[in-house]
Amino acid sequence: MKKFFNEFKTFAMKGNVIDLAIGVIIGSAFSKIVSSLVNDMIMPLLGLILGKISISDLTITITSRLGSDPIIIKYGVFLQNIIDFLIIAFSIFIALKAVNRIMRKNEKEVKPPKEEVLLTEIRDLLKNK
Repeated sequence: MKKFFNEFKTFAMKGNVIDLAIGVIIGSAFSKIVSSLVNDMIMPLLGLILGKISISDLTITITSRLGSDPIIIKYGVFLQNIIDFLIIAFSIFIALKAVNRIMRKNEKEVKPPKEEVLLTEIRDLLKNK
């Protein structure tokens, strides 16, 4: 049992697991910020532009048979969630694009060792003969 916990401790303390945990925490906080942005700023403005309606209150009511409760489809809330997703996806796209640009820049700056350059030159000379 002690070996199991030591293995788990080794696994949990690896950099990738800790990085993932930090990413999840930041992601959930970012999601709350985006949800607030959409719910409290974008949707009210959009509702005002569309004629003073509350987007989140948009529903379709389907009456059911035999006097049971009607079925309510809340497509306004669905629209808000789509806007949330699009903003988060766009933000991630921009962040990844910036990271990829930095990674490519770093790859260009890395010069191979002198031995590797020399061996490449020798290979090319032998290939040409």
